[in-house]
Amino acid sequence: MSNDGVDELYEPERIPSEQKHDVQTKKSSPFSQHSLELSPIGNCMVNALIDAEANWVWACAPRFDSDPIFSNQLSGVVPDEEQSQGLWAIDVQDKQSTRQFYERNTAVLHTIITDKHGAEVEIIDFCPRFKRHDRLYTPVSFCRVVKPIKGSVRLRFRIRPTIRYGECLAPSTFGSNHIRYVCSDTVLRLSTNCAVSHILQERTFRLEEEMAFFLGPDESFSTDIRLGVYEMLEKTVIYWQEWVRTLALPLDWQTEVIRAAIGLKLCVYEETGAIVAAMTTSIPEAPHSGRNWDYRFCWIRDAYYVVQALTRLGAVDILENYLKYLRNIVDLAEDGKIQPVYGIGYEAVLTETEASHLAGYRNMEPVRIGNLAYKQHQHDVYGQIILSAMHAFFDHRLLRPGTVKDFQALEVIGEKAFAVFDKPDAGLWEFRSRADIHTYSSVMCWAACDRLSKAAGKLDLKDRQNYWRQKAESIRETIDARAMAVTPGLYSSVFDQYEVDASLLQLIDLGYINPEDPRFLATLDAVERSLRRGHHMLRYAAPDDFGEPETAFNFCTFWLIEALHYAGRDDEACGLFQGMLNQRTASGLLSEDTSFEDGTLWGNFPQTYSLVGIINCAVLISRPWKEIR
Repeated sequence: MSNDGVDELYEPERIPSEQKHDVQTKKSSPFSQHSLELSPIGNCMVNALIDAEANWVWACAPRFDSDPIFSNQLSGVVPDEEQSQGLWAIDVQDKQSTRQFYERNTAVLHTIITDKHGAEVEIIDFCPRFKRHDRLYTPVSFCRVVKPIKGSVRLRFRIRPTIRYGECLAPSTFGSNHIRYVCSDTVLRLSTNCAVSHILQERTFRLEEEMAFFLGPDESFSTDIRLGVYEMLEKTVIYWQEWVRTLALPLDWQTEVIRAAIGLKLCVYEETGAIVAAMTTSIPEAPHSGRNWDYRFCWIRDAYYVVQALTRLGAVDILENYLKYLRNIVDLAEDGKIQPVYGIGYEAVLTETEASHLAGYRNMEPVRIGNLAYKQHQHDVYGQIILSAMHAFFDHRLLRPGTVKDFQALEVIGEKAFAVFDKPDAGLWEFRSRADIHTYSSVMCWAACDRLSKAAGKLDLKDRQNYWRQKAESIRETIDARAMAVTPGLYSSVFDQYEVDASLLQLIDLGYINPEDPRFLATLDAVERSLRRGHHMLRYAAPDDFGEPETAFNFCTFWLIEALHYAGRDDEACGLFQGMLNQRTASGLLSEDTSFEDGTLWGNFPQTYSLVGIINCAVLISRPWKEIR
């Protein structure tokens, strides 16, 4: 048992609001470390983002969408500034160099820091995830190991969690071997063999022994802290490497696909099966653009693409858990109406507000909490619900096959898809002040009816099979007439006028059209001419609520790569794919957007769309395994 003493009150010093404002809005601060060179750790209950210097700059608890306990990424102050807060920093005196890497095929991060005298310290960061008592142990907790590996560095720990989105430091109490942080949505206890006074006073000292840290539930640590954390580390490594062994990988780009797959799994909130679009909020899509959105929720569209990609790799665990989430969403839907986005606990209302206490990523406010997209009409979601649910009727690996009752529940969604397929909506790009009849939304509604017909055939429901086939054919007739009304021979992205966006490249993947069809080749040509910027793709070029798009949308570049492959332009597709891989962070991940001027990454991170693109393209254009026989 731990030897924790009686808690003593420790109220942290607050930075006066006027001083804090000056710090956060200071424009001269160097942001070389305050960038998207971030590495995630997590266990499908919580996650954290760690910068290249081993500073924890973003983490929310007890859920992905909770008030961040570490909010430095959006504070406007770089971690190495003395005034910075919302971080867990390890400051090595006379630091010379830093090297960072993941343990092979895991989400366990290693950082090795060398000082100018040649002494080295290794930092190991992870969130516990392993089998215990025949079930997964995934607590709301984070672990760090800090150990000297050559000589003895001098260092200090700055552990400064915040509350109320950066308003102030979290109050804390402490005992002989722990510190309690009273955060907004939870109370966390830091158990450690490090002298508590070193942490509270942020004292610089000589590191001569291994130190272990467990930041988790407000409970006594029940064993020797070093032995306990090391045991968790060993079991967590085994878990991840065993999970990777279950993946059906392409022959080429295996390392890249594994890292993307692990990144996607870290975005799964396992308690409900929800899949968040990204771990962060309010990292702008372009500098000072105002396109700052909270992505810590489950978009039906994004989750569909994640499930599609991971199922191609054989990750049935994520598919099965997400199907549970979908069944709950369908149960809650009134008259079959599906929102574009829900909370990770099935929440339907995601009120959008702003966090005034955070200056924003690189001082680019606003910092938004919640997302008004939940109020929008986006008709493609009906197709994505049904496309994801189809696995239950055809995949024999699943523990719970789809039933006739499940099919009947999905028919309500299908009826809604048929009712709205030719009605205006905000579209997949979520325009806030504009509505059109979007071809992509209509094709997704067609896919909903088409797949229901196939599921009915699988269940031997002949009358329902014919019913949904006729619905699908009716939608197709309308799409082919109205999406080509102005430009016969190629598809427009909206009905009854000519406009292109990158979603038209998805017509093949959805099975709507064959790649050899002259209409698709003409559409591909039109999309390239309008939206391609060198090695990158815009999602659309027309001005929206925030002006003209300034960055390329990474997922659309991957869509272009797929389309080029289907069009027989494999050399070009491979070249673009390698270019996208070269733009990944050192952690092997991508954000949402890329500047087509200088290659800088923008947007929330890590972005599930972009990681899906890595997997899909690698699977599609890799050499077949038979080539090594």
